[in-house]
Amino acid sequence: MGTPDFAVTSLDALVQANFDVVAVVTAPDKPAGRGQKLNESAVKKYAVEKGIPVLQPEKLKNPEFIEELRSYQADLQVVVAFRMLPEIVWNMPAKGTINLHGSLLPQYRGAAPINHAIINGEKESGVTTFFLKQEIDTGDIILSDSVPIADDETAGELHDKLMVVGAKLLVKTLLAIEANNITEQPQPQNDDLKHAPKIFKEDCKIDWNSPAQTIHNLIRGLSPYPTAFTSLNEKTLKVFKAEIEDKEPGIVAGGFLTDGKTYLKFAAKDGFIKLLDIQYEGKKRMLIEDFLRGMRL
Repeated sequence: MGTPDFAVTSLDALVQANFDVVAVVTAPDKPAGRGQKLNESAVKKYAVEKGIPVLQPEKLKNPEFIEELRSYQADLQVVVAFRMLPEIVWNMPAKGTINLHGSLLPQYRGAAPINHAIINGEKESGVTTFFLKQEIDTGDIILSDSVPIADDETAGELHDKLMVVGAKLLVKTLLAIEANNITEQPQPQNDDLKHAPKIFKEDCKIDWNSPAQTIHNLIRGLSPYPTAFTSLNEKTLKVFKAEIEDKEPGIVAGGFLTDGKTYLKFAAKDGFIKLLDIQYEGKKRMLIEDFLRGMRL
């Protein structure tokens, strides 16, 4: 059960490891683009290519879907980047339903663990497999694996790293379940856990009164999507990559300096954020030098 590219890598790993994938459950096709052509999920495209039956329910409690899902008599269900499941679905297989989550649980439960780990300036992230329970991301942990986060690493780069590490961990987890060789670890229920809620547009706006490191982490944590942004000449300026420089005196937070050719840097509370890779409203994504070449500031 999954939808985006992140889930495809795991699905492919299960196929390559010769597990019998009897069916795939993914999101319904959605109209996209100017022509509103129906767009298939990455998981569906892969499954069709491999000849795996595909289920695309609008509602996961639909009796026809439940009946069809039950007909496959799966021993185990695997969830990677999918919707929250009702109990009638996750409780169906004899060996339960497991989930691959993009964080070191119990930290960063929620929809956007990769983004929030970088936004919060973490030096380490990872993936965890666990059995699904009623409350989201709270089931007993089976296995986990950690990866370091570099100082300039973006959410997109960490995503791609965890996609591969997660697929390997998933295969390892299924082999352990198959051999009945797992020790489940209950998740601690602390009040001081860090969470990873869904990110909305207002969360992406840069506050130039914040410390430079906080802004740099926000830019990295939202790159390449949904992308941190500010305004310039009353138009939206998305920032995909930047670096920190020491602040020069006399520049107020939100003010900027440029030579009109090679650099554009905004003043934060305690330093400059030098923009490197941006997208100006109405234009394509480009390096700052290319942007300045055709722009008068």
